[in-house]
Amino acid sequence: MTGAVKVAVLGGGSFGTAISNIAAENGHQVYQWMRSKESVEEIKLTRQNKRYMPDYELSLNLIPTNDLAEAVTDAHVVFVSIPSKSFRDVVSRIKPFINPNQIFISTTKGIEGESFRLMSEIIREELSTESVGVLSGPNLAKEIAKRHLTASVVASSNESHCQLIQEILGNDYFRVYASNDNYGVELGGALKNIYAIISGLAAALGLGENTKSMLITRSLAEMSRFAVQLGANPMTFLGLSGVGDLIVTCMSPLSRNYRVGYAIGQGKNLEEAVDELGEVAEGINTLKIVRDKSEDMEVYMPLVSGLYQVLFDGATVKEVARGLMLGAHKQDVEFTLKDGK
Repeated sequence: MTGAVKVAVLGGGSFGTAISNIAAENGHQVYQWMRSKESVEEIKLTRQNKRYMPDYELSLNLIPTNDLAEAVTDAHVVFVSIPSKSFRDVVSRIKPFINPNQIFISTTKGIEGESFRLMSEIIREELSTESVGVLSGPNLAKEIAKRHLTASVVASSNESHCQLIQEILGNDYFRVYASNDNYGVELGGALKNIYAIISGLAAALGLGENTKSMLITRSLAEMSRFAVQLGANPMTFLGLSGVGDLIVTCMSPLSRNYRVGYAIGQGKNLEEAVDELGEVAEGINTLKIVRDKSEDMEVYMPLVSGLYQVLFDGATVKEVARGLMLGAHKQDVEFTLKDGK
């Protein structure tokens, strides 16, 4: 890539705003599409997205818009940062404005319900393109806004696409690494949201550091076991989109899913916890989908099934914890024994 290119970012949330501004500060012309006309006018007037990223000054190269055609037409790269429930609808709406040379990168960490489609698979289906990748990793948007040192990973089967994203987004505080395991990177980003809810719940209940460490490491074992059954590379989960993303979302109150779990641990019901958050917590939807899929595939996922029992079946945390401690425990590190759990 030589010089500046046009970049489109679909989504007005915190992470969409963060990557929009990084690309804009790197000299690219960035069109950020959002549904809210009020948000568009607010950014034009104040250079801030006050709902999601207050006090984050936005570059003049970032152009907010409500017009999908304006955002997508002739964009070199289109980042899609739309919540999973609306993802297919928005992607289908950009069909009239795309061309065969465009690259599409999903940043959404979720799974579509009954189809069990990841977001990159939805892009392929709706737009009939193979120029698709994923951006994922331990990327709390509010820390990016403060220019804390952050690393992410872009996954694509096309090495030149990875290189382009690295050039568009790379700077002195945001580093982008590359992977060719599109499926593993994307699935890791979706699955970790479940375990962030568990960690928030544990923190609210005052459980100790031993417990937190156990939960994180068993979460990694569980999510990698599930992902490998679906074709992911187990080594991917040792990287940024696996253990990296898992650690940050399971330890930080900036994580939306962690905050939902924490609120439930304080005695709120699920509806109250989600309302209090005021943002999308993908882990709730992902939990339902993964629990059903793991049962169909007969994959051992005690943390997933335990959280499901707490949130939807009325089980107490104490009951579930006792079941976890008495469950199968043959194997510590995954894939070192053939039949261990």
